Amino acid sequence: MGEGTPGGVLPLAGDIRPEIEHMRRQIPGQRKEIQDLRRVGMPIKSAEELLERLPAKVDGLCAERDRRVGELRGKYPGANKVINGPIERRFR
Repeated sequence: MGEGTPGGVLPLAGDIRPEIEHMRRQIPGQRKEIQDLRRVGMPIKSAEELLERLPAKVDGLCAERDRRVGELRGKYPGANKVINGPIERRFR
């Protein structure tokens, strides 16, 4: 079962990309919020821990995306080699 998805359904590789981009956009905003909290003297330990986990989660999503893209690529029958080149040359 997939984590963080409704019903445990794993999203396709294309569905992961928007989530990765969203999280990448969140990181600078989180840094700014931590600076603002630090300025006013609020405790920031939990916010810093969250900020440390975000890049690791993005890296994990990127690895998952790359794994799924690799699975979707066409392979030669009986071999584990990816088919490269134009489609008209693949089946001569």
